[in-house]
Amino acid sequence: MGFMEEFNKWLSDDYFDQDTKNELLSIRNDEKEIEERFYTELEFGTGGLRGIIGAGTNRMNIYTVRKATQGLANYILKQGTQAKGVAISYDCRRMSPEFADEAALCLAANGIKAYVFDALRPTPELSFAVRKLGCTAGIMVTASHNPPEYNGYKAYWEDGAQVTAPKDKEIIEEVKRITDYHTVKTMPKEDAIAAGLYEVIGKEIDDAYMEELKKLIIHPDVIAEMANDIKIVYTPLCGTGNVPVRRILSELGFKNVYVVEEQQGPDPEFTTLDYPNPEDPKAFTYALRLAKEKDADIVLATDPDADRLGVYAKDNKTGEYVAFTGNMSGMLIAEYILREKTATNTMPENPALVTTIVTTNMTRPITEAYHVKLIEVLTGFKFIGEQIKLFEQTGSNNYVFGLEESYGCLVGTHARDKDAIVAVMSLCEVASYCKKHGQTLWDMMLETYEKYGYFKETQYTITLKGIDGSKQIAEIMDKLRKNPPTAFGDLKVLKFRDYKNDVIVDMATGEKTTTGLPNSNVLYFDLPDDNWCCARPSGTEPKIKFYMGVKGNSLADAEAKLNKLTEDLKALI
Repeated sequence: MGFMEEFNKWLSDDYFDQDTKNELLSIRNDEKEIEERFYTELEFGTGGLRGIIGAGTNRMNIYTVRKATQGLANYILKQGTQAKGVAISYDCRRMSPEFADEAALCLAANGIKAYVFDALRPTPELSFAVRKLGCTAGIMVTASHNPPEYNGYKAYWEDGAQVTAPKDKEIIEEVKRITDYHTVKTMPKEDAIAAGLYEVIGKEIDDAYMEELKKLIIHPDVIAEMANDIKIVYTPLCGTGNVPVRRILSELGFKNVYVVEEQQGPDPEFTTLDYPNPEDPKAFTYALRLAKEKDADIVLATDPDADRLGVYAKDNKTGEYVAFTGNMSGMLIAEYILREKTATNTMPENPALVTTIVTTNMTRPITEAYHVKLIEVLTGFKFIGEQIKLFEQTGSNNYVFGLEESYGCLVGTHARDKDAIVAVMSLCEVASYCKKHGQTLWDMMLETYEKYGYFKETQYTITLKGIDGSKQIAEIMDKLRKNPPTAFGDLKVLKFRDYKNDVIVDMATGEKTTTGLPNSNVLYFDLPDDNWCCARPSGTEPKIKFYMGVKGNSLADAEAKLNKLTEDLKALI
């Protein structure tokens, strides 16, 4: 069926409500817009759904959410685990509560109990709730840090991690089998509640989650000693982090926590933000203004679903606030945990740190220094969560920390996704330790660079929207795959890794080996002296991302090398 036929079907079919039809009637003379909305189905990928809110098969709406949930329900029923139920949470975005209820009522109509949070909650608490309640799956309604016109839907399995292979592909197939919206089940909310298939959850999960976080503090005595002195500025960027972050910091005793007033409440339009992303320096405009007013030690921002953390710290020498990348803040937490667990003899046997292939190479010297095994996985925190499950199943290792470059990390195993709440708590402990010893977080970062090397990373991103954009992204990847560059400027490519075809090619000898990781549309170029470049299409946005990393002998040297590598990459593509 062509896109115009599908459009007309939605207009004529009584299944679709009048509000949906009115929205479609408003674009009836815009063929390009109709095509964008109906040329394909909104793809249920390995992480779930994400798309622009609106009417149409290629949009986030109650019908596409129901359809995705019906596919998940069909899979759960085939597994025979429907009695365990599904936990559901949602963020601050437009339609998030409605989408959460649509998912819950579809599950209920299939005889699967839904445990739905009474209000917005962060992604890591949803991950925690899945395991705490013994659910078979979880759903988080969020578009993370995407612009306000987006929403999304992440699917989790019983271990609390986002669904991984082979289940991800099997669920996708179940969703694809649904070709008629009329076959998707739903039921009235009052009937679901009366049948015991819709249960509201809240405070009991919050309390249990907080208790698990507090167990992860290494030096509560240091926090108690410095709690009156350290000054913390925090912004939840209008999202889910506000309540849990303030609660954990309060319960730990921190006295001087200043929250950005304009961004503390839920705001689906993100009116004070160009882009609700803690990677974007502009997202810190209000927070840095408040930090200067209060003379804060650290400045923290969590993204709307509170799984990622952005950080600034004061440089006492200049009086300015220095931005930390996700790699930098992750390495500070890693160095602190590994150092202090070693010093206090609390390091578990066979410790492991898990990271992704596009995260900083500083993980190698840090893990070597503390005799911790380093495990690299594909991009996506679900693969880090999967390793925790494997450790528990095999007893091979004990997880001590996990991180990815995109501002996400996890201390502890209470959740199986990145957790900005625990990251805030951990960084405030690190900052307290630094303050006790007359340092700032920036001082500690410089010490870490001196100890392990000046590693620096960046991204170069090309955004290509729409039908044509998808084709262009595929063409760029195809060109790099079929004709891999032999050098980036004066840096020769030592090895070329193609994770889609599961091959590593030694560029000097032609020798081929396997990657040892699942198939993924990722290309990686190993360069001399700890330099590297990696290309992958985004799984959640219409972008192709190039990740790059270098190692310098000073901050200035690393910056110069990274700028050159970026320019050399641009010349190639």
